[in-house]
Amino acid sequence: MSSTKPSPSRRHMLQASGLAVAALAAPALVRAQSATKIRVGYWPIAAGLPFYSAVELGHFKAAGLDVEVQRYAGAQQIMEAMLAGRCDASANGTGSANIAIGELAAPGTFKIFCCNPSNAKNVLDQVLVPTASTAKTIADLKGKRVASGPGIQNVTLAKTVLERAGATGATVVELPIGQHVAALAAGQVDGCYTLEPTGTIGRLNGATRMLEAGVIARYILGDPMAPWFGGSASLTSSYIKANPEAAKRFVAAYGKGVELVRTKAADARQYLKGYTAIEGPLTGEVPLAAYTMYSEFTPADIAHFQKFFDLFSEKGIFTSRLMVDSMLYKG
Repeated sequence: MSSTKPSPSRRHMLQASGLAVAALAAPALVRAQSATKIRVGYWPIAAGLPFYSAVELGHFKAAGLDVEVQRYAGAQQIMEAMLAGRCDASANGTGSANIAIGELAAPGTFKIFCCNPSNAKNVLDQVLVPTASTAKTIADLKGKRVASGPGIQNVTLAKTVLERAGATGATVVELPIGQHVAALAAGQVDGCYTLEPTGTIGRLNGATRMLEAGVIARYILGDPMAPWFGGSASLTSSYIKANPEAAKRFVAAYGKGVELVRTKAADARQYLKGYTAIEGPLTGEVPLAAYTMYSEFTPADIAHFQKFFDLFSEKGIFTSRLMVDSMLYKG
C-alpha cells in the first residue's frame, strides 16, 4: 500500500490554518468552559421584569454566567432556599421582610443589590373589592374577610393597613396571589390586599375595582409618594465570597435589565410572558415598579426602608432591630 503525504509547504499551510481556526474558536470555548453557575429564585410577579429581560436578552450569558432559573410559589420559599444553600440569588419582587427574616436567622447571609420601590404612582400594592361592592374606602371593609398574599410580609402588611385605615375587626385570609380575583368574584372574600398584576387582571375582566393603590406608602410610611422598598433582589454572601468576580458580573448584567425597564418599558414588557401569568393585552396594561440599584440609595431612601423594617420589629416579627444599611451590597 502506498500513502500520500502533503508536501512540506502544504503541511505548513495546513498547520497554520489549524492554528488560526483554534485561535478563533478559543474565546468561545474558554467562555463555555469558564461560565460560572448561579441559581436565581423568582416569584412570578411583574416586579421581576429586569431579571426576566436580562435572561432573555442574554446579558447573563454574555457575562460568562450560567443562570439556573428557579421558580417559587412565594418569597418565603426563595429566602428559605437561599438560607439552605439551594439558591444563590433572588430576583426583584422577593419580599424584603422575608429576606430580613432569613438575615436574622443567619446574620451576614443576604446582600440586597436592587430594590423595586412602589407607591401611589409606581403601583404594585393595592386593595381591591368586587366590582359590585358598596365599599368606597378601606374603612368600609370593617369586620369583613380580606385576602392577602401568602407569607409573613403580606399578612403583616395587610393587617396593619386595614387597622390603620379604619377597617377594624377584618379577618385576613392567606391566598395565593393568582387566586385573588377568582375569590373576589366568587364572594369568598370581601376585599383583598394584593400586588400587581392582580388589579389589572380584575379590571380588564370586569371582576374587581381598586379602592386604593400605594397603601403601604400611605399607611406604613406616612406618605403616599414615599418609596416602599417591599421587594428586593439579593445575593448570598457565601456566593459573593466564593465567586467575587462572577457576583460583580451578575449585578452588572442585572443592571442592564433594570436600564431596559427604565428606558424602554414597552420593549421590556414582552418578557413578562412565560415568567408570569401576564400575557396578551395584559403585558401592555400592568403597571411597572420603579427600581433602585445598591449604588443609587439616598439617605432618605434608607430612612424609608428602615421605617418599613422597623414595623416588623414593632410587631414582634423580627426578633431584633435590623439595620438596612448592613444588608446592602457594597459592590
